[in-house]
Amino acid sequence: MGAGRHALVFAGFILVTCSLLRAVFAEEAPAAIRIVSVYRIDLGDFNLGDFRFTTLLKGAEYQMRGEGHFSLLGGLIYNWRGVTASSGKLSNLGPEPAAYALSYVGGGESAQLRMSFDSGAVTQVSMLPKRQPKPRAIPITKEQLAGVLDPLAAVFLRARSDNPDGDSKVCDQTIPVFDGDWRFDLVLSPKRKVKLRKQTPVGYSGFAVICGVKFIPIAGYSSDDPDIKLMSQSNEIEVWLVSLPGTAMYAPYRIVLPTAAGPISATSTSFQVQKR
Repeated sequence: MGAGRHALVFAGFILVTCSLLRAVFAEEAPAAIRIVSVYRIDLGDFNLGDFRFTTLLKGAEYQMRGEGHFSLLGGLIYNWRGVTASSGKLSNLGPEPAAYALSYVGGGESAQLRMSFDSGAVTQVSMLPKRQPKPRAIPITKEQLAGVLDPLAAVFLRARSDNPDGDSKVCDQTIPVFDGDWRFDLVLSPKRKVKLRKQTPVGYSGFAVICGVKFIPIAGYSSDDPDIKLMSQSNEIEVWLVSLPGTAMYAPYRIVLPTAAGPISATSTSFQVQKR
C-alpha cells in the first residue's frame, strides 16, 4: 500500500504496532463507554496532521472508527486522507473482530479494503482497485489467518492490567496481525516507565509504560521490500501505554516508527471518556 500503509500503521499500529486497551467485559461495563482520542502525527520536526479515533464499547460489543488527514506544505508536496473502521466482540480471551475496513486517497494511491472475520479467522478480503498477485511475495496460508487481529483491534483492544499506574506487564505480549496484505506479529516487551504532565486541557497526566516493539514479518511480503527490511531490523519502534482515568482501559499515548525519511510519531493530544 506504499504511503497509504505508513499512514495506516499510525491509524491503527497504527501500523499496527500494538495492543492497547484493557478488555472490558459485558458484566463489568456500564451501558456504554465512548472514547474519543486525537493524535498528532509528526515526521521528524514536521507536523503532518492529526488522526481522530472514536471507540464505542457497549456490553461485549465494540465499534471503532478513525479519520485522518496528513499533508506537507498545505498539500503541495504530500496530501493523504483516510478512514478506517473495525467492529466485533470482546471475550475473556480478548477482541474477536467481525469486520474491518480502510479507504484512503493520497500519495499517488487510492484503495478500499474490506475484511470479514468468523471465530477469529479471516474469511474474506476484498480490495478495490484489484491488484495483481506479487510474484515474489511469500504466500499466506489459511492457518496463518486464524487467530489474527485487524490493525485497529490490535492497537486498541488487547492489553490488560489491574494496575492503573503504568503496569509493565501490559508490554508482555505478542500480537498476531493481518492488515489485508501482510501477515505479521508484533512482539512487545517492557522498556521503562515515565511520568507524563498534561500538555493541553484535555491531555493526559499520569504514568506511561514504554514498550519496545519488534516487527516480525510472517507472510504476504517480498523479502526485498525496503519497508519490511527497515521495520524488521529496527529496535526503535515504541508504543507508550497509559491508563485512562475512570475506566479499566489502557490506551496508546505515543507511537514511534522508523521510515526512510526519518522517525514518524503519533502523540496523543486529547483523551475524552464518556459513560452513558
